[in-house]
Amino acid sequence: MKKVLLLLLAACSFAAAAQTLPAGVTRSHEVEGITEYRLPNGLQVLLVPDDAKPTITVNLIYRVGSRHESYGETGMAHLLEHLIFKGTPTTPNVWGEFVKRGLRPNGTTSFDRTNYFASFSSANADTLRWYLSWQADAMVNSRIAREDLDSEMTVVRNEMESGENNPGRVLLQQTMAAMYQWHNYGKAIIGARSDVENVDITRLQAFYRRHYQPDNATLIVTGKFDAARTLGWIAEFFAPIPKPQRALDVTYTLDAVQDGERQVTLRRAGGAPLLYTAYHLPAGAHPDFAAAELLALILGDAPSGRLHRALVDKQLAASVFGFAWDLAEPGPLFVGAQLAPGQDVAKARSAMSAATESFSRAPVTDAEVERARAQWLKAWYLGFTDPERVGVELSEAVAKGDWRLYFLARDRIRALKRADVQRVATERLLPSNRTAGTYVPTEAPQRAPAPARVDAAALLKDYRGDAAAARVEAFDPTPANLDARTERLALASGMKVALLTKGARGQLAQARLRLHYGDETSLRGLATVADFVAALLDKGSTRMTRQQVSDRLDQLRAVVAFDAAGQTLSVSITAPRDSLPAVIELVGQLLREPAFPADALEEVRRQALAGLAQARQEPGAVIAKLLDRHANPYPKGDLRHEPTFDEEVQAVRAVKVDQLRAFQRRFYNAVHAEFGAAGDIDAAAVKQALTAAFGNWRGAQPYRRIANPLVDKPALRVLAQTPDKQNAEMRIELPLPLSDTHADYPALMMANHLFGFFGVSRLWMRIREQEGLSYDVRSFVQWSPWEPNSPWVATAIFAPQNQPKVEAALKAETERALKDGFTQQELDEGRRGLLEYRRQSRAQDAGVAAALASNLELKRSFAISQQVDDALAKLTLEQVNAAWRSYQQPAKWAAAYGGDFEKAGVAGSSRP
Repeated sequence: MKKVLLLLLAACSFAAAAQTLPAGVTRSHEVEGITEYRLPNGLQVLLVPDDAKPTITVNLIYRVGSRHESYGETGMAHLLEHLIFKGTPTTPNVWGEFVKRGLRPNGTTSFDRTNYFASFSSANADTLRWYLSWQADAMVNSRIAREDLDSEMTVVRNEMESGENNPGRVLLQQTMAAMYQWHNYGKAIIGARSDVENVDITRLQAFYRRHYQPDNATLIVTGKFDAARTLGWIAEFFAPIPKPQRALDVTYTLDAVQDGERQVTLRRAGGAPLLYTAYHLPAGAHPDFAAAELLALILGDAPSGRLHRALVDKQLAASVFGFAWDLAEPGPLFVGAQLAPGQDVAKARSAMSAATESFSRAPVTDAEVERARAQWLKAWYLGFTDPERVGVELSEAVAKGDWRLYFLARDRIRALKRADVQRVATERLLPSNRTAGTYVPTEAPQRAPAPARVDAAALLKDYRGDAAAARVEAFDPTPANLDARTERLALASGMKVALLTKGARGQLAQARLRLHYGDETSLRGLATVADFVAALLDKGSTRMTRQQVSDRLDQLRAVVAFDAAGQTLSVSITAPRDSLPAVIELVGQLLREPAFPADALEEVRRQALAGLAQARQEPGAVIAKLLDRHANPYPKGDLRHEPTFDEEVQAVRAVKVDQLRAFQRRFYNAVHAEFGAAGDIDAAAVKQALTAAFGNWRGAQPYRRIANPLVDKPALRVLAQTPDKQNAEMRIELPLPLSDTHADYPALMMANHLFGFFGVSRLWMRIREQEGLSYDVRSFVQWSPWEPNSPWVATAIFAPQNQPKVEAALKAETERALKDGFTQQELDEGRRGLLEYRRQSRAQDAGVAAALASNLELKRSFAISQQVDDALAKLTLEQVNAAWRSYQQPAKWAAAYGGDFEKAGVAGSSRP
């Protein structure tokens, strides 16, 4: 009866909407709460109303990516993504408008599409109306001017240089280049450096006019909004754009079936060995792609995956992974292995190929298929339950040919048979279809099936999908409402609990558990042991194996992560309402009865050593280490001591299983602990689960927080040489004698927002927008809630040869702000944007859960957030400028720059 009623309501809703559609707008498909409309000019519109949280996400997708670029045009799609934000004649300062309205915007470019999306509060309908109008304006009126290209080209080049620092990203692109002889998937999305540096503005403008048109776009609106009013605005702004007369070219290049192994070798300084192997797959819309996705999980999962058993368990690699790339045209399946220093590359390569191509001699099992299916469906479910994510995740389905492929992919995974997985494995995972191995002559070569296109329209002609999920309550996340809806209690053990019950899409809940332990004396010399204890908690208990724990979390559709920092173990939990109590029970078992298997310890040790080997050569890690050690007064063993890389390696190598067990028995208990949860919660069941898991868990070891007072450090300026790195990094620190309860907290927060936040901040406008020196430049304050010790930090990435310009620009803008101050217009616009960001942060259940736990420890409520908002709203320009001048002292900066400055000819660099 309930299902019939829902169908009748849906039918009534369809009829009502059809009667009120704007002129010329037609309604077509509706699947699981997503309704498709078409404008006369061809624009496709998807509306996904969801009152789960008071935010809106708008995503405009253009079906153009690097796949559509011609000779000499590589990188054009990505360049346009940047230039669109340079504005139109009517909106010249796009980033300023974003910040003023509190938007969280972004744009991304892929092989098959470019998208522009933003999330913002639903409280002000004018924000949605403005953003829709800007997207319509940008579609056909963006400047795409020579002067903007000149500055942004160097920013894109710096982004390219940043990617060049990552061997994994470079190796991925080079493997794709070896894999594809003719297809544009073999070319980097960001483009060739020569094309980006020499791009012809008239060709770029033509590329823009050809592809940025309504008949080549899909507009998606998700979240809490009035569907009828929103559709009216869309028609108002987009319908006047005429349907173009041109016909878009259809791409037709496909690579032939690969007829032999291909190999590529990358040689660069630093890091640890990394292996990729890739195999050609059908397009993402192809029926066989579902089997390929499960194969990637069957191979790359830890600890059940075939690669993990063949390489990690046998100590041939530190970690393994696998993924299938769902693209519009035939794409790749990748498997890979990260090796620790000293592990044999040849043995790992041989073992990886043997395991990946093992299905003919060791067919896939039912258990492998079901485990992979549960993992895939869990990930899909978590994406679909978030209205902000689902609107963006639909981008890939649109790029493949039809947004309904998003649901069809799920249906195919549900229905997939073991025999189909086995067939695809034996057809595709062949030596002759492999890229990364060495060439081996073969008398009787096997060939994978020839690539073929997919008619997505015919495939989905009668597709309906599941019934749409029920809409949830509209919750206003004001501090007062958050406090009013929060239930607080304490367990007999001492654990403090805060539960905020509210509606959430998919009945999802977010929880954060924190345990505090030890003191300055008892924790001496145990920092690495504490980290390893946390890293091994999910590797099994005395009652469950590691695989059983992983399978149980998949069954519960839950994600659990453990992390140790200082004197605190943090546990993050994401789970549906009906699973959360069982997840709490499982977490309690893992915390109280961990297994600490010896083989898992060795696996974590190898992964840590691989990470340290990588960090030694990374500019960002090198300068962060340098500054953390600068004038550090604490002796080795003290929890506040910053070790050298060599000391870290020594500590990692020294960890033993008996140390882990002793640490857990001595320090872990619920006496000093907090649990915060927000979302769709069964409060009675959660309290019962917490009582059973932690109610009687007490310990004798006292907890006393280790103070972290401000240390007066001398000024520093150093250029650290990191060879063979095409991207450099900057980090500047200035200790401030403040905490987040200081009277100057709101004023200095606002001053830094105006100086170093993205969009229209002084640093962004000078270093990125005007001079085009950096892809990412910002400043922030690491606010302490405890003692007056809150460092101000400024960071940037840039090409090594631009280091003097970046340093000069930063100093110039700092001095200008000190001398002239900020303007009233900056304050007015910055205040609105900062308050809007704070409001949006309170609409994220994960952040609210973390804040609930933190408030319990600090003996606070959300009322303090309202007090800060009120103070920000009342700030005067004199207060903001006075705060900046009181605390900003460039003469006391500790500044570190890391990069290959010797090759760039920058004087004064030294090896760290």
